[in-house]
Amino acid sequence: MQQMIFKRFERVWHWLQALIVFIMLATGFEIHGSFSLMGFEQAVDLHIILAWTLIGLWIFAMFWHLTTGEWKHYTPSTVDKIMAMLNYYSIGIFKGGDKPFHKTRAEKHNPLQRLAYLGLELLIIPALWLSGLFYLFYSAWSNLGWGLDLGMVAFVHIAAAFLMIAFIIVHLYLAFTTSEVKAMITGYGEVET
Repeated sequence: MQQMIFKRFERVWHWLQALIVFIMLATGFEIHGSFSLMGFEQAVDLHIILAWTLIGLWIFAMFWHLTTGEWKHYTPSTVDKIMAMLNYYSIGIFKGGDKPFHKTRAEKHNPLQRLAYLGLELLIIPALWLSGLFYLFYSAWSNLGWGLDLGMVAFVHIAAAFLMIAFIIVHLYLAFTTSEVKAMITGYGEVET
């Protein structure tokens, strides 16, 4: 049965965040010297503007999730349910197996999605935020004796960016193999009643 799963805010937040992240990855690779599209200084300026925009969007989204109760969709599940989803995505999906999880309005993310989004929110995003801010404000904290050097901060930032790329690749693969893209565009998806 088709029902509204993703509210308008969730969809706008998702696609705006995706656009910003893709542009930030491109500008980040340009800053790193992987290619030249707009020039180093313009890439840095755009990267910084988008970073502040994304931080603002993430803070607003956290506030929205906390005040609306939507945070409940990200609480982790049991290991056996996570393993069932891993088994389905690695083997069962290719053999036409039954899904071990069926979406409802009360649970819009399967156990593996919950774990992946929780990891994104608790590990990857904070690593990007903190390392990016330390990188941006290097001159302010470099003489404080915190034991951090710019090379380590840059390494953490780049490592977190590659974790974000890995997340995006898996996210896109699963979104297209499970027909979730339509639900994130229209808001409506198949749910169990």
